[in-house]
Amino acid sequence: MKSLADIYSHLPDQPSEKTLERVDYEARHWSSPIRGPLKPGTEEHKKATVQMFRDTFNPYKPSVIDWPELDPETLHRITSLPIWDIAVQTEGKARLRMAAYAAMIDDPDMKDALSRNAWEENRHKEVLSKLVEAYKIKMAPEPDYIEPKDTEWAYMVTGFSECVDSFFAFGLFALAERAGLFPMELIETFEPVMQEECRHILLFANWLAWHRATMPFWKRPWFEMRVVAVWIFLAYERMGLARSIDDSGQEHTQDNNFTVTGAKDMTNMDIKVPELMQLCLDENDRRFSGYDPRLLRPTTTPAIARAFVRASGLWDRFKGKTKAAA
Repeated sequence: MKSLADIYSHLPDQPSEKTLERVDYEARHWSSPIRGPLKPGTEEHKKATVQMFRDTFNPYKPSVIDWPELDPETLHRITSLPIWDIAVQTEGKARLRMAAYAAMIDDPDMKDALSRNAWEENRHKEVLSKLVEAYKIKMAPEPDYIEPKDTEWAYMVTGFSECVDSFFAFGLFALAERAGLFPMELIETFEPVMQEECRHILLFANWLAWHRATMPFWKRPWFEMRVVAVWIFLAYERMGLARSIDDSGQEHTQDNNFTVTGAKDMTNMDIKVPELMQLCLDENDRRFSGYDPRLLRPTTTPAIARAFVRASGLWDRFKGKTKAAA
């Protein structure tokens, strides 16, 4: 594959409503024709993973998105979100890291899937750039995107980060829709992007299982140590704020942990943390429900959220019994 531009040579300039409905359904529902279990490391599992990613592609085109006109209050709410610099730069890094890692993979099927993933990350960056342009959001200059030296590490950081961020983003997106603080036209515009993130982390989870199953056994301990190191790095990264300066000299403070802490910016409703965690779990299950259940899903963040919800429920019951006894 010569370049990311070669992956999809043409996207429809103005697809019909019928076409949009069909591809939207196909992007959310997929089952492999392969019978039997899809055991990681087998040819059947790999083929199903890469075919899922091909078949569920949604050919929307950022250049023809009709961005809705916003009232002053909604426009201020969107432009003041502390995420835009990080969001654009994250997608810029993701496309490069995925393309770099895909280039070093020998397996042609997985190479193709990860290259397509890189292309879609680039399209996410285009969508965000179009939004920034449409609503005149002030941005700091983008840094140079440098190809990583350790491509596997960079790809894992991106993949695990997307698993965490997407889980919470699913809940925040649903929360924003329920609150009605953002116009439905804008919600519908970003809906394909949200579902695309679901596909991305589905691909990552199954790549991870495939990679573990096919690597030599003597490499496995070092790899698992790197996985732990990635999680430690991501936890450390989300403890701070990112600061940058735009062309006018104004400082931008960006929240690295917005997907976890951003509920107050997405709704005027009073929602408790356990309720938000349950919403994230429900939305996570809903978005994955249309894909072949034999494909693996990300498990770490949902497991932590479920444990938190259960612990909160037990604590509430304990407090209730304590009050009743008093």
